[in-house]
Amino acid sequence: MSTNSEDAKNVAGAWDHSTHPDFYNYYANESQSEATLERFRGIQSAVLRVAARTGLPSRLEVADIGCGAGTQSRLWAALGHRVRGLDVNEPLVSLARERAAAEALDIAFEVGSATALPWPDACVDVCLVPELLEHVADWRSVVNEAARVVRPGGLLYLSTTNVLCPKQQEFTLPCYSWYPGPLKRHYERLAVTTRPEIANFAKYPAVHWFSFYGLRDVLAGLGFPRCLDRFDLIDTAGRSGLARAVIALVRAVAPLRFLGHVVTPSTYLVAVKR
Repeated sequence: MSTNSEDAKNVAGAWDHSTHPDFYNYYANESQSEATLERFRGIQSAVLRVAARTGLPSRLEVADIGCGAGTQSRLWAALGHRVRGLDVNEPLVSLARERAAAEALDIAFEVGSATALPWPDACVDVCLVPELLEHVADWRSVVNEAARVVRPGGLLYLSTTNVLCPKQQEFTLPCYSWYPGPLKRHYERLAVTTRPEIANFAKYPAVHWFSFYGLRDVLAGLGFPRCLDRFDLIDTAGRSGLARAVIALVRAVAPLRFLGHVVTPSTYLVAVKR
């Protein structure tokens, strides 16, 4: 069932759309860094490779959920794709609009909640949800909404925390992904009260930790029977014969693939809608 715009606005209105100055300044600067640009270009290349294999049109309708300062949205718009972006952080959305206007890019940015998207069913070819699920208490609504707006045959990109790997960037605490639930709840409370610096001053610190395998099962129940993980998405073109052989081995041997997930700090995937 579609979520209409008024309902979405009402839900979004329950969120705090402000930001901590340190958080805003960090993301305003980090979103322009070469490392960030390289990461988003890598996401774009991986998604476009899958899109080409699945027969999607050359000009795509793209949704960027949790768009922040709009860097990823601008990269897609610069290639001629039609882009809409949404984020709960109003100052960052304003910055995204300013930067898009400065580059003469027509991108529809909105302030709102990923738990109730203000768009109709099956309206985009590609839905990007980068580094968002971990910050939303009702993460299943985020996944449900993202799945809802993707057209049949379209793609859903998710990146988030990795519960299997001890290395992470959400909290400035060692091996935090492996902390037991009660201890995580303790630090989550500190992050939004007396010690915001331990979660990099995030208004909504990470409260969930995922694995590729768990997300794959959730998405299968939402009409995404094919789910590609980080190893499936590696571009082997131009790599040495040894590198291609190692990648093929990891893809073919389930325990090696699992070990690969254990040693990589984040989870990301591309799912194809039936």
